[in-house]
Amino acid sequence: MSRKTTRQKAMKLLYQMQVNNDFNEENKIIFFEENKITSKEIDYFNDCIDTVCKNKDDIDSVIKKYAKGWKLERISAVDLSILRIAIYEILFNDDIPMQVSINEAVETAKMYSSDEAGKFINGILGAFVRDRFDYE
Repeated sequence: MSRKTTRQKAMKLLYQMQVNNDFNEENKIIFFEENKITSKEIDYFNDCIDTVCKNKDDIDSVIKKYAKGWKLERISAVDLSILRIAIYEILFNDDIPMQVSINEAVETAKMYSSDEAGKFINGILGAFVRDRFDYE
């Protein structure tokens, strides 16, 4: 399985957790039982979910800061999950280039969300990276 597929699985679990407002470790165990996670995917998947859940408040504060004019509650659960994964990768996963994280987030949004979600997510992540890392 590719990292792209693993990201999509992580997004689905984070979406489920957001909708149920339950970020408990047990959700990951249930997800493993109901979804095939290969040995190649397991390290990234675990790190992604665990890090996002542990740092959710900090990650969400980044989203709030750069989603100008949007309250977190107004952002769709899918878009929020995609943003959380991208910010996790940018802040906590050094082996993924920032631009790859942004591009993958935009592509995932185009697949799973509304027509405008890709632009919305790209705008938030682009502003965050430019501001935080002085990245052009």
